[in-house]
Amino acid sequence: MPAANIRTPSLRVPADKHNFLASGLGIALFSSAVFGLSGSFAKALLETGWSPGAAVTARLTGAALILAVPAVPALRGRWHQLRDNWLTILLFGLIGVAACQLFYFNAVARLSVGVALLLEYLAPVIIVLWLWAASRKRPRVMTFAGTLLSLAGLVLVLDLTGAVKIDLVGVFWGMAAAVCLAIYFFITAKENDSLPPIVLASGGLLVGAAIMWLAAATGLLPMAFSTADTKLGPWITPWWVPLAGLVILATVLAYVSGIMAARALGSMVASFVSLTEVLFAVVWAWLLLGELPGAIQLLGGVLIVGGVILVRLDELRRPAAVPSGGAMEAPRAASPLEHANDVEPVP
Repeated sequence: MPAANIRTPSLRVPADKHNFLASGLGIALFSSAVFGLSGSFAKALLETGWSPGAAVTARLTGAALILAVPAVPALRGRWHQLRDNWLTILLFGLIGVAACQLFYFNAVARLSVGVALLLEYLAPVIIVLWLWAASRKRPRVMTFAGTLLSLAGLVLVLDLTGAVKIDLVGVFWGMAAAVCLAIYFFITAKENDSLPPIVLASGGLLVGAAIMWLAAATGLLPMAFSTADTKLGPWITPWWVPLAGLVILATVLAYVSGIMAARALGSMVASFVSLTEVLFAVVWAWLLLGELPGAIQLLGGVLIVGGVILVRLDELRRPAAVPSGGAMEAPRAASPLEHANDVEPVP
């Protein structure tokens, strides 16, 4: 938009950018909340005899079929989008969906769930370090502070004060899951106007489901199902109730909203907000499974939120881009690498 020449960029972010970023943060928190339901729904199934691999495979297969219904009309007359973006969809399904979950379950098989989850959620640290190396510019103090505060809160929420079994192979699988999770945020944060989020989610989940079925067919992934009734809070429900929640809420809504949030916020901020998934998981476990969180976990949740706020404030403090002529331009979404810079580059 036209404006008088400005020698230095203003630190005040335009109101429409505030609204855009705020809406992205809300979507990201919603995504974390529904993602956090997966643990409670999955545990209800596992306690009746389902294997982890069977629960994950059913989750991805059901979600892929549901999302295919709106994805097909969205591609009507534009099927070339699949051909143009096949690599993005393949990588999202292979790394961000199938590999991430498979590696995490391999880690759980050798480590406690808390340690495995902590290792997987080192993804935000990996993103910060990667952006640092790629941009050759050290992240600012608030980003460092948010990183440390969020990780400290994550440790408290996971309550790792008991005896912990450490296995080097399990640690390797946990770190591999963290790398996959970091790649997931980079893929979903990539600005791509030609590929709607629902198409990326549907295609990625379909690829992930196919890979899980292939792993099961080769014997790599044990599969066991059960039709026994499940228990959710005070209710005894048929097996399909937690499965439906796992598919519709914790997968369909979670992945679509997660992709939208990552595109709005960028990979780094979206990954930090995703740390609240652990807090939401604790709250849902309390409400649905009767597992009351302790005071130390509640304190950890406060630290996680505090770390997210610091990183978020650091993003809001970034000045708007100023072209060479001096006029302020309309704000635009930044790419993942731009989040490592103090000032967004001029297009």
